[in-house]
Amino acid sequence: MSSNSAPKVGVIMGSKSDWPVMEHAAAMLDRLGVAYETRVVSAHRTPDLLFDYAKGAAERGLQVIVAGAGGAAHLPGMVASQTPLPVLGVPVESKALKGLDSLLSIAQMPGGIAVGTLAIGKAGATNAGLLAAQIVGLQDPAVREAVDAFRAEQTRTVLDNPDPRPDAE
Repeated sequence: MSSNSAPKVGVIMGSKSDWPVMEHAAAMLDRLGVAYETRVVSAHRTPDLLFDYAKGAAERGLQVIVAGAGGAAHLPGMVASQTPLPVLGVPVESKALKGLDSLLSIAQMPGGIAVGTLAIGKAGATNAGLLAAQIVGLQDPAVREAVDAFRAEQTRTVLDNPDPRPDAE
């Protein structure tokens, strides 16, 4: 997103290798006109950075954080423990357990530390971007209108193409 706008959403991930999934959250935010920042923040390799990032997020003007992580997937929960902002967790598919380990790690937070958990992989990242935009849209009418237009486009696409056969017009 253009650097002309202060970021409203933080899109973070535990490793650079998570970007092929998390770029779908960024693409949705771009599509809906929501300013965001993105960076690698590792719960295990850079815990001090994680704490600084999470503790300073609201002060920097962020309204929501989208955190993607694979494997042990501690990033979303650790971020949520350090900020009052909503945190949306995206489980990134792992090689060993196909992302089920990540999903369970993010979803099974103790009571009192809330993380909104999305689907594993691309769909989860896409929906995390959409949900982050909906949260920002609570206070930004332009973003709310962009979300409404996106939904109307989805409806139109289905209604204009009711025949599921690939060669149907």
